[in-house]
Amino acid sequence: MASVRASESTAVLREGLLLALLSLTVTLVVMNTTMFNVALPQVSKDFGLSSTMASWIVTGYSIVFAIFSITYSRLSDFIPIRLLLTIGLADLVVASLLGLFSHHFIPLLLARLLQAAGAASAPGLGIVLITRYIPASRRGKAMSYIMSSASLGFGLGPVLGGAITQYLGWNFLFVVTGIVLVLIPFFYRSLPLENANKGHFDLIGAVLVGIGTTGLLLFLTTYSAVALVAGAVSLVAFWLRIRRVHSPFVQPALFRNKAYMTLSAMGFVSYVAQFTSLFLMPMLLIRLFGVSSAATGLLIFPGAITAAIASNGIGKLIDRFGNRPLFRWGHVLLLGATLLFAMFGKVSPYAVLGIYMLMSVGITSVTTSVSNEMSRILPKDMVGAGMGLAQLTQFFGGAFGVAMTGIALVWQKNLSLAAAFSNIFWVMVVVMAVSALLSVAYRASGMAYRSAN
Repeated sequence: MASVRASESTAVLREGLLLALLSLTVTLVVMNTTMFNVALPQVSKDFGLSSTMASWIVTGYSIVFAIFSITYSRLSDFIPIRLLLTIGLADLVVASLLGLFSHHFIPLLLARLLQAAGAASAPGLGIVLITRYIPASRRGKAMSYIMSSASLGFGLGPVLGGAITQYLGWNFLFVVTGIVLVLIPFFYRSLPLENANKGHFDLIGAVLVGIGTTGLLLFLTTYSAVALVAGAVSLVAFWLRIRRVHSPFVQPALFRNKAYMTLSAMGFVSYVAQFTSLFLMPMLLIRLFGVSSAATGLLIFPGAITAAIASNGIGKLIDRFGNRPLFRWGHVLLLGATLLFAMFGKVSPYAVLGIYMLMSVGITSVTTSVSNEMSRILPKDMVGAGMGLAQLTQFFGGAFGVAMTGIALVWQKNLSLAAAFSNIFWVMVVVMAVSALLSVAYRASGMAYRSAN
C-alpha cells in the first residue's frame, strides 16, 4: 500500500511540474504575440507602414502559429512529444536572436514567422499532453491552467511590450522569448518517455492547408485575385486529398462530427474577439486618449490578471458540473463585453480597462470548456489531429479578426477613430450573438460519445 501511495504521489508531482513548465512557456509564447500589438504604432512609424501592412506582423505570426500548431499535434502521433517540443523551443530561441538584430521590415517579419513556427509547439503539444496523460476527472483544472497562462500572457504582453518599446525599443521585445532557452533542459528531463510509432505524415496535406489559409488571408488584405484562387484551389485539393490517402493530415471524419465542428466554431469566435480587441485597444488608448505605450500595457493588464485568477475556479466548475454551463455563461460575458465596447469603449481609458476584464473572463471560460469538451468527445486516434485542427481554427480566427479589423480601419479612414472602433464592435456583437446561439443549441450526439469511448 505504501508503495502504491508513493507512486501516486510521484505521478501527481510529475503532473504538477509539467503543468508549471507548460504554463510558464505558454505565458511567454502568448506574450510574444501581444507585445507587438503595443509596438505596432512605433513599428509602423519607423518603417512607414500602413495599418494593413503593419497588421501582418501579428496576422502572419498567427497564420504560421496556427499551421504549425496542428503540424506538431499531428506529428505527436508518430514522434515523441519531448523531441518535438525541444525542436520547437530551440527554433523559437534562434528566431528571437534574428529579430533582436532586425532593422528592416522584411527581416523583422521573417523573424516573427520563424518565431511562430517554434512557439506553436508549446500550446499545441501541451493540449495533446494533457489529453493523453491526465485523467478526465482532473483534465478541466489542467486545461484551465494552460488557458489562464494564455490569458496572463495576453495581459502581460502589453505591459512589458509597452515598457520595453518606450524605454529600450521594439527590438528588445525579442529578448523576452529567448528565456525559453533555460526551460528546454527541464522539459527534456520531465516529459514522459515515449516510443516513436510507425506512421506516415501527410506533408502534402499540411502544405495545402498552409497555402489555403494564407491565400485567403492575403486576399482579404491585398485583394489579390491570385491569392484568392491559390487559396481556394489549395483548400479544395486538400479536401480531395484527405478523402483518398491512407493516412491524411486531418481525418475527414472530424469534419462530419457536428459536435466537434460546433465547438470549433465557438473557439474561432472567441479568438476573433481576443485578437481584435488586443489589436484595437492599443490604437484607441494611444491615438484617441493620448496614453503612453507603457501606460497602455498597464490598462490592459488587469483583464489578464482577472482571467488568470478566475481560471482556477473555472477549472473546478468544469470538473464538477461539466463543460456546457461554462461555455454558455462564457458567451454571456463575451456578448455583454462586446456590447459595452461598442457603446462605451470610446468614453474613457478606464471604461476600456473594465470592459476588457469582463471579456477576458468570458474568453477563458469559453476556450477552456470548449477544449476540454473536445478532449472528451474525440476518439483517441483523432486527438492529435482534432486538437491541432481546433487550434488552427482558433488562430486562423485571430488572424482573420486582425486582418478584417485592419481593412475596416482603412475603409473608415474618413471617420474618427472612436466611430470606427465603435462600428467594428457593433459588427462583433452580431458575430458573438451567433456564437452564443451555437452554445445554447449545442448537443454532443450519442454517436460522438460512443466513438470517443
